[in-house]
This record gives sequence, structure tokens and C-alpha cells, in this order.
Amino acid sequence: MMEKFRILGKYIKDMSSETKDAETYFFVKDNILKYQLNIDIKTKPLKNKMVEINTILKFEDKENSKYKSYFEMNFATIIKINEDIKEKEDLERIILCDAQIKIYPDLEKSFLNMLHNSGYEGIKFEKKIDFEDLYKKRVN
Repeated sequence: MMEKFRILGKYIKDMSSETKDAETYFFVKDNILKYQLNIDIKTKPLKNKMVEINTILKFEDKENSKYKSYFEMNFATIIKINEDIKEKEDLERIILCDAQIKIYPDLEKSFLNMLHNSGYEGIKFEKKIDFEDLYKKRVN
């Protein structure tokens, strides 16, 4: 089977970890399990059937708490689409599902390293992001 796309490069475009003070740090450390991971995927068309995909992860407290930390990472991936791909639906699937599945190990590792280096060592994601399921829910 012929590949529908090829990854030309991937890198962390932007990363942010914000904890205001020691009091916030200790509060967040005790309550970080309440934080929710959100994902947003944006694209920028480039020349010669290339696309820049920006996968943005945000890990934040949705509750109305005085003490909050904020974590965000924009992970950029540059892909080259196979010349045979013409349909919009095929392109959407590549961007929202197939490419995300390929980069997920690096995406998760980079994001967890940021959290660990920000002082929240014990954090891990019990559930992996299921891009296939998210894509199917979006289509239906």
C-alpha cells in the first residue's frame, strides 16, 4: 500500500508552563488530577502539496479556582501529501487522524516532559488520545 503522506519534519513551535507562585504550585500539585487535556488542530497550506499541521495541547483547570497553573504546547508537523490525494475527505483524514497517530508518541512525550520539568513529576496520561475515534465522531 502506498503512503498517503510523508512527514518532512516535526518540532515544538511554542511551549508554555505558567505557575504564579509557591502557593499555586502546592495547590495545583494536590489538584492536578482535576485538570483536563484539550486538543486543537490547525493547518497552514504550504507550497508543493505540503501542509503545516499545528497540534495544540492545553492542560488546564476548568473549575473556578483562585490557584491555577496553565500548560500549553504547539507541536508543528510538516507533511507532504501524495500527488494521488485529491479528495477533501482524504486530506481531512490525513490531517486530523493519520498524521496525528504517527506523531502521538513524540507529542505525548514532549508534553509530559514539560509537565515533569515544571515540577509535576508524577503526571502521566492513563488514556491515550484516540484520534481515530475523534475523527469518526467529527464526521458523523
